[in-house]
Order: sequence, then structure tokens, then C-alpha cells
Amino acid sequence: MSVNVAKLTGSRTNMGSINSWGLHVKHFKSYLKLERSLSDNSIEAYLRDVEKLSQYVEMTHPALSPMQLSYKHLQGFLQYVNELGMSAHSQARILSGIKGFYKYLLFEELLEKDPTTLLEGPKLGRKLPDTLGYLEIEKLLEAIDLSTPAGGRNRAMIETLYSSGLRVSELVELKVDNVYFDIGFLRVIGKGNKERLVPIGRDALKYLKIYLEEIRVHISIKKGFEGYVFLNPRGKKVTRVLIFLIIKALAEKIGLRKTISPHTFRHSFATHLIEGGADLRAVQEMLGHESITTTEIYTHLDRDYLKQVIKDFHPRS
Repeated sequence: MSVNVAKLTGSRTNMGSINSWGLHVKHFKSYLKLERSLSDNSIEAYLRDVEKLSQYVEMTHPALSPMQLSYKHLQGFLQYVNELGMSAHSQARILSGIKGFYKYLLFEELLEKDPTTLLEGPKLGRKLPDTLGYLEIEKLLEAIDLSTPAGGRNRAMIETLYSSGLRVSELVELKVDNVYFDIGFLRVIGKGNKERLVPIGRDALKYLKIYLEEIRVHISIKKGFEGYVFLNPRGKKVTRVLIFLIIKALAEKIGLRKTISPHTFRHSFATHLIEGGADLRAVQEMLGHESITTTEIYTHLDRDYLKQVIKDFHPRS
């Protein structure tokens, strides 16, 4: 799905730079089609990669055109997508697209020196956190025994982890009052006690509602734990260790050979959204990231837009 960068990122501050990006991307598309005779799917993949770079530049250096970016700017971009949790293969794919774009600029003699020459992507042979494919996530979810109260709770927990990209600590601390079924959002308390609103998908809301209305109501809740969403049978909030063990047991049940943890679902959430074409800034905001490469304070994106991103690009929506 092609992404309209101008629509995604709102108003821009330097129209000259914006127009130059749009014009060069348009000509790049023609170059891929006419000079390189690529398929429509390959062309769309290249354009998505360049759009991601354009989004990053708009956030960090809005006045710069493609020809003004240096090796340092591009290195910062790669560090940024790495921080968002993209898989090594996805990062390598993006780097390939960016290198192709700069080859085009050289071909058109718009540049004398290629700033991507020394850029290196992630080492694919190195051990990196595993990302789950959508079918693997479906298998894990289907392996949960919904005939038991614990199974109903576990389905709601994992659906929520993957649907909203929560940290496991944020899931453990989630409060009943912070689940807004009417608008499809969670109020999450993240690192540094910072709050954010995160959209939650339809399937996750469904299982969360079943858990709250049909399972949790039958638990004798210990004093002090009344507000927490996810409880153990003794009426206290679930622990990080319990969630880790649940996920490990499910992986063993379906014969999954990858090493996974609760963070794997957050990692997969980000990767699936970005690979699907979601706006980088929207994903960053939903994750609650404060990127070390982008220290500016941005205007929060419209909540309806974040909800639309989940609807358009999340596999379970």
C-alpha cells in the first residue's frame, strides 16, 4: 500500500524541500520503471523505503533535500528504524531501497558523491531478537485453551501485547479504568511514569471484554489489587515472570524454535506496522519511544489518525 507522506506527517515547514522530495520520488519511480524495467511490486517496495527516509528527514531536518543529506544523516535514519524494533532483514531491505534511490540521483547527475557508499546495515548473521510472522502469532493464539479461566485471561493478555505494542511492565500495570472500550484506546503508563493513549485492535478488545465480564468478575480480589486488569487466581496482579512462562509454554506447545518473550510481540507489532507502510512517527508514538536520534518534541498526532493506522496496517485489525 502506498503511503501519502504529506498526509501522514501533517504540515511541513519548508515547502521547497518538500516539493524537491516529491519531485525526485516521482522521477525515481519513472527511472525504476523505464530504465530498470522493474515490476510494479518492486517499484512500490523501493518507494516505501524512500518514503520512510522522507518521513524521518521531515522530523529531524525538514529543510534538507535528498541531495543535502550526508552519510551522518543517513546513519541516523538507520539507527532510528533500528530503535523502532524492525527486524534485521527489514532494515537491510530499507537500506537497499535507499541505496537504489541515491544511485538514481547519481545517474541523473544530481550528485557527485554517493553518501550511502559506506553505509552498513545490520549483520544478518548476528543473533538479534526474533520477530514473529503473523501466521506464527496466530498459531500461538490458537494454542491457548479457552475452556479454562486462565486460558481466557492469557488470550486477552497476548492479544493486547501484540495489538498495542505494550511493554510487559505496561501490561502488568494496566488498570481497568484505563481501558476505553467506547473509543478503542488504552491509557498506558510507560517509562518515566509518562502517559500515552494507544489504540487497541478489535480482536484484542473482544477478548479483553470477555475476560473482564466473564472471568475476572469471579475472582476474589485481594485488597490493593482491585484496579488491575490482569489477575492471577489468588486475586493479585500477574507478574512479568508469569507472562514470560505462559509465552514460553505456548511456543513449546506449537514447536516454535524461535526464542521469544513478551517483548517479541512488541517487536513484531512495530515491524509489521512499518513493513505494512505505517508512518514512522505514528509507530514511535504508539510505542512510547523517545528516540535518541530524534530529540525534538513533536506535536502529538491526532488520536483518530493513530486509530486509523492500526486499522489500516495491523494484521489483526
